[in-house]
Amino acid sequence: MNKMTIDEITRDDLTMMILRAKKRAGLTWSEIAERIGMSPVWTHSAATGMNAFPPDKARAFATLLALPDNAVDLLADSPVKVWDQTVPTDPCLYRFYEMMGVYGPTLKALINEEFGNGIMSAIDFSMHLEREPHPKGDRVKLTMSGKYLGYSHW
Repeated sequence: MNKMTIDEITRDDLTMMILRAKKRAGLTWSEIAERIGMSPVWTHSAATGMNAFPPDKARAFATLLALPDNAVDLLADSPVKVWDQTVPTDPCLYRFYEMMGVYGPTLKALINEEFGNGIMSAIDFSMHLEREPHPKGDRVKLTMSGKYLGYSHW
């Protein structure tokens, strides 16, 4: 990146700075999250611009990765959640699309049966990733918890 002030960079520029700083620091997302007191899922999501850090966590994150002081404001700004809507070619990301394509309608139907006509919030939400030992090969265990939001009738 050429020499520009933090006020001149985009959120994408800051994300690239963060990824380089993380690599230089030799830290995992779990280690970073533990040091700032957040979950690894939330930390990565906020670091890549899909969520906003609370100001105190933005400061801790920026300090840990030796980011410029002004990065704190950008890390704490409300995100603009724009992502590529095309099906990704990365095998791991594609499998998540595949899971939603195969099981999304089933999950929606089961949520509606259990709770009524509504959705699971991705705003009032948490997700945890674990390694689950298995005789046929370790498994990825994702636990998602989102607040139920019923549709309003007006």
